[in-house]
Amino acid sequence: MICTIYSHNVGFDTIKELILSSFPKGNTVISTQDEFDIINLEIKGGILGSSKKIKIAYRERLKPSYQIPEINDSDLTANLKGLYGYVDSLPTVNEKVKDLFLHKIQTLNCEFSIIQEKGEVKELKTAIENIANELDAVLFVQPDTAISKSSGQHFLDKNLNLIIDGDGNCEIDALDVKINSVYFDGDQNELEEDQKNRKENNEKILEVKGIKINKNLPCIESEAETTIRTPKEIAQRVSILAMTNLVAFNSIDPDVAIDYLQSYNLWDFVTENEKEFLADPTDDKKAQESWKCEGIWTLMWALKKVENLDFPDVFCNLENISPEDYPVGPDKDPNDFIDAIVSTRSKSEILDADDLYYRYNWACVDERINGRQIEGINPGIVYERQYALNWLINYMDQDWDSISCDT
Repeated sequence: MICTIYSHNVGFDTIKELILSSFPKGNTVISTQDEFDIINLEIKGGILGSSKKIKIAYRERLKPSYQIPEINDSDLTANLKGLYGYVDSLPTVNEKVKDLFLHKIQTLNCEFSIIQEKGEVKELKTAIENIANELDAVLFVQPDTAISKSSGQHFLDKNLNLIIDGDGNCEIDALDVKINSVYFDGDQNELEEDQKNRKENNEKILEVKGIKINKNLPCIESEAETTIRTPKEIAQRVSILAMTNLVAFNSIDPDVAIDYLQSYNLWDFVTENEKEFLADPTDDKKAQESWKCEGIWTLMWALKKVENLDFPDVFCNLENISPEDYPVGPDKDPNDFIDAIVSTRSKSEILDADDLYYRYNWACVDERINGRQIEGINPGIVYERQYALNWLINYMDQDWDSISCDT
């Protein structure tokens, strides 16, 4: 077997068309076997050459979606759960990419294996790359093949670059997670007025700023179906982020942060990723964690300690928050800050911001996909703020370590 290709996009006919366009002179036989649709492709050799054979076995989830259900509605669903657990257990040199990959696994709806049964097909690498790009796919690849990037089993992105292998190696800095809007809960033809108004108002903001608008991007959740996290929960989260941020910027040692969080009974609310960071704050991890300044700023905005979420072209400055309003500090009990927080910004305000950053992020991703750098806006700031906003609205009931910023 060369590889197994996974995609959010489904459709055996689409796969068949891609295969036929890659091998127009090949002879194909279509069949079914158990839950699989099979393509047997034979490429005739020349006068002195022997024929070559490729087999593609395709299957999809019973109910395609953007998340894996708790109930195993198909063999593929059970397989995806195992795939998620396997990837989650792997070490990595890039936690951000691994987290994005785990989010992407949850959105996968189909898989198909490509098996080179007879002979070596030189055009196969190009065909696989074209198919992977067309389907925005990820690939589970065996070693010693034409597309291999590691000596053991490993995963590649749609450009055939290494996402992760058994040793945690990674050669990319980002991984797109796209979701077809038809899978979102709720009928976009039966929207609440607040959803339609929010989308319309935010598209006007993008237009004024000269940022590309995707009119087909769906509305986010309505006020009626959204539950904002409690003031206490937000205050606890921002207090913990403030401590890990001090470590990220070398302001305090990690042991000091751990002692502080334990002394003030916040350690139980520290996430697993944060505990791993504090246990081993490498320079790479510090660089990644330092971006959480924007998350802190966003949560402090939600708690009404920051007046505005300014346009995301300049980094926030946490020193602009008065020490009296900041949750942590020398000889300062963060629980005083937590207990004093009794309200947040309105649900409408928070959803307005989340919808806006959802649209900002789409524009950033669209530019990156097309090989361009977006002008006038910082994609990193956009991502971190959307991350915090999605957490605030309980997007997909995900915890802090598992927030996805879908576009």
